[in-house]
Amino acid sequence: MKNYIFLSFLLLILISPLFAQEEMSITVRETQVRNNPSFLGKPTGTLVYGDRVLVLEEKNGWAFIHYADLEGWVHGSALTEKEIILADAGREVGTGADAREVALAGKGFNKEVEARYKSEYDLDFTWIDRMEAFGRTREELVTFLVAGELVSKEEVR
Repeated sequence: MKNYIFLSFLLLILISPLFAQEEMSITVRETQVRNNPSFLGKPTGTLVYGDRVLVLEEKNGWAFIHYADLEGWVHGSALTEKEIILADAGREVGTGADAREVALAGKGFNKEVEARYKSEYDLDFTWIDRMEAFGRTREELVTFLVAGELVSKEEVR
């Protein structure tokens, strides 16, 4: 009898992660799947708007996903529980926005909003445009993030 209880408990432990899995959709035009839960993680694949993924684990705002033959980490901001259907009366529908526009729209700021602010408030975006043009190497970004204790050295690997 004790063996059955032990085996039942062991079986429950082994299969419980299967019940924790959740199917979710990609909400951005394109997102990188990474080898660890960090924006500095090495990209291992790409998912696109509407792809349905199986979330196997969640950690610090990241989700470890499975999609076809691809597994890795995707940031939670690119996921929704809602199923996205790309069809309209039998025709395929595109998103109509590139990745940059989707990111700006998610923050509530796009080209139209910028133009309106420029005209209504007589704003000069010269310095912002210059800052956006600065390029940094991966090593510089890693040094900055580790020095500022935003990530650990282990997270960067």
